[in-house]
Amino acid sequence: MDESKLIEIETKFAHQDQLLIELNDIVTDQQAQLGRLEELCNLLVERIRSLGDDRSDEPSQDKRPPHY
Repeated sequence: MDESKLIEIETKFAHQDQLLIELNDIVTDQQAQLGRLEELCNLLVERIRSLGDDRSDEPSQDKRPPHY
């Protein structure tokens, strides 16, 4: 194998190695963002549930009044 081919292969390998590092950083950032979004969703679900619990003391509009 001549030297120019070896240099070309090493150059491609270096570029691929750098690309792999960049992709790993992106995946790590996305995983952190996903964790924050899951936490936010859980908080919103709990808040919605607590709002539903607060309204359970109020008379439901779907129920018929007792005089029917």
